[in-house]
Amino acid sequence: MRALIQKVQHAKVVVEQQTTGEIQTGLLVFLGISKDDNFEIGKKLIEKLLKYRVFDDEQGKMGWNISQAQGSILLVSQFTLMARTQKGLRPDFGDAMPPQEAKVLYEQLIEYTKQQNIKVETGIFGADMKVHLINDGPVTFNLEVTN
Repeated sequence: MRALIQKVQHAKVVVEQQTTGEIQTGLLVFLGISKDDNFEIGKKLIEKLLKYRVFDDEQGKMGWNISQAQGSILLVSQFTLMARTQKGLRPDFGDAMPPQEAKVLYEQLIEYTKQQNIKVETGIFGADMKVHLINDGPVTFNLEVTN
């Protein structure tokens, strides 16, 4: 499972000219789910994400996690993160979890994240989404968790 995270001042997802999720200070999280992933792996990723220190503390260093920064999460499904790109000129999505299964796991992870007392907004799984953001820094990290 992969998460491309960006520290943002503002981010929103628009589907068919309707905003489906919007946050101010927080993390925009693009989530890629592989065919080998499961809920336990997802929990490990969410727990790492929530503890990851990318927000400025009182000394101006990356010392605070999202809770300490009183931030929110915008969680967006992103199967293209699972693409194999080493060979050829076209991405290979063979490692991505099939959409029906990935949607169930994505929704379980949304609920799990909400249970951690973090404000969570989302996109719409499988939709053509337009993501608007103001990256703060810019600060962008790729988190990956496997078995």
